[in-house]
Amino acid sequence: MSRHDKDAAAEDARWKAVTARDRSYDGTFFYSVASTGVYCRPSCPARLAKRANVRFHDTPAEAEAAGYRPCKRCRPNEASLEARQADSIAHACRLIEAAEEPPKLDALARGVGLSAYHFHRLFKAVTGLTPKTYAVAHRGKRVRETLGTSASVTEAIYNSGFNSSGRFYAESVRALGMTPSAFRNGGAKAAIKFAVGECSFGAILVAASDKGVCAISFGDDPDALARDLQDRFPRARLIGGDADFERLVAKVVGFVEEPRIGLDLPLDIRGTAFQHRVWAALRDIPPGATVSYAELAERIGAPRGARAVAGACAANKIAVAIPCHRVVRNDGALSGYRWGVERKRLLLDRESKP
Repeated sequence: MSRHDKDAAAEDARWKAVTARDRSYDGTFFYSVASTGVYCRPSCPARLAKRANVRFHDTPAEAEAAGYRPCKRCRPNEASLEARQADSIAHACRLIEAAEEPPKLDALARGVGLSAYHFHRLFKAVTGLTPKTYAVAHRGKRVRETLGTSASVTEAIYNSGFNSSGRFYAESVRALGMTPSAFRNGGAKAAIKFAVGECSFGAILVAASDKGVCAISFGDDPDALARDLQDRFPRARLIGGDADFERLVAKVVGFVEEPRIGLDLPLDIRGTAFQHRVWAALRDIPPGATVSYAELAERIGAPRGARAVAGACAANKIAVAIPCHRVVRNDGALSGYRWGVERKRLLLDRESKP
């Protein structure tokens, strides 16, 4: 292909992006309109110009050097609307994190120059959480951190910004899955049963606390799986599974071998509020089906949160019961998997069989 043909093909691709108002091209090029004397982003909502009047530019400076002025609607010489909104929400998150008490919605909205209604919608669209849920999740994180560094539970109550020990205990048990004193002792009193079995994917470890299954892991080395469990729960009392527990392991293995039988287990899941939302949505994906990270973000009401959804999938430590293997890239290609991409492929192949 000649240089002229390559340039023509590139311009055709840019024009298609303009006609589609494709935001993914914003920042990669700009276009000017001879009849109006302005230049725009590819996603500009203004009335579409005639192709004969359109020229393309690599930068705003190049368009302005050619005599064009920035469009007042899409403001191509400034940060994109999405970037400005993300900056506003990031600032609001810092305000929440710095406050001793969760700030009121009106105060947060004023802090970023938005109405309370618009701020609430925007915050949820960007983070997938309401401001209140974010504040609660951050306080839970603060509880975990302060309990690990404070000299006493009383000091942790003060350091976490609680003005009531009752509220502290109520929120800390939800955030930790155990009492604050047990958490400070590294879960020393927690008993976790576990067993390692074999399946067609190699070794499989299943572990459960008194609240439910807390780990399902695949691997090639049974001893390495047991060591990983010990690393995750360093002060818990690990107990080899009895006959009843072996039946639980058999149930998990049976699901791995024949996924359409379903798997309904009580789970002891510890994560952020956003991770819990993603993991709950994962459990709603039926065997044999896949969704993209972007689609999953849409399902949980966070259309701009595809990257955060991918992070929550990567943080999942309970294989198959929380089926993060059913999430793929937008083009359908397989992405990373904690227990190996080949195992992900085999799981999906097995689930797709009638």
